[in-house]
Amino acid sequence: MAGQPRLVRTLAALQRATARLRQTRQTVALVPTMGALHQGHLSLVALAGRRARGVIVSIFVNPTQFAPSEDLASYPSDLNGDLAALAGSGADLVWAPRSATMYPQGCATQIVPGGPATVGLEDKFRPHFFAGVATVVAKLLLQCRPDVAIFGEKDYQQLKMISAMARDLDLPVKILGAPIVREADGLAMSSRNAYLSPPERALAPTLHRALAGCASRIAGGAALTGVIAEGHAAIERAGFVVDYLEARHADTLQPIVSPQDGPIRLLVAARLGRTRLIDNVAL
Repeated sequence: MAGQPRLVRTLAALQRATARLRQTRQTVALVPTMGALHQGHLSLVALAGRRARGVIVSIFVNPTQFAPSEDLASYPSDLNGDLAALAGSGADLVWAPRSATMYPQGCATQIVPGGPATVGLEDKFRPHFFAGVATVVAKLLLQCRPDVAIFGEKDYQQLKMISAMARDLDLPVKILGAPIVREADGLAMSSRNAYLSPPERALAPTLHRALAGCASRIAGGAALTGVIAEGHAAIERAGFVVDYLEARHADTLQPIVSPQDGPIRLLVAARLGRTRLIDNVAL
């Protein structure tokens, strides 16, 4: 297919391909993904193409960020479909390593992040998660050596953790966040949306509507604590099981008690059937 990026699956092939890419394109951007690509991912690829002349997309379902009870075995995977989706996107390379390449026998080193990774949001409900993410992202950055790496803002705490890790470890890469891409009804695009049954899919946009309603009320001067409590109750009445709905400082992710405490990010995680949805909005 015309414009389809080159697929590489071994470290030796990646080293050769990235050396050639840097020779011909000078600057390189990386878009790390777990595959099952949708328009949200393609928006990250488009942003990468505006920030660098060469673009690498990694596709790797990272086992170390899944708990035994989570959906590693069922996570959507379609490499051929992903390659087709990337045709004409501007991506030059797809780095799709196998698990044995990323974690060879005897691999025993892990990055355990602090700061934004330990603020009681995703880390409270998925305590294994950020060490797995930090380790695999660090490996991807070292393997691909991009000038820029692009991450979506839907995983806002993850974005803040990765930015802090790159800064703290002096990694020579600029971490950029990209806006959330939504369906026409407001649902944040996610590979896991495929798990939703038709009735659940019809109900799912309620989460964003409730979050946007909270943001509007806070911006209008309503008391923060009351708005959050009412929003939590409304999401539960709609049929979700809420893990958290929080107002946090947009930069540090620390708790706040009033809008005067700094720029605000509202963040939510809730379960609908077997699907866990996350979302956030800025104030």
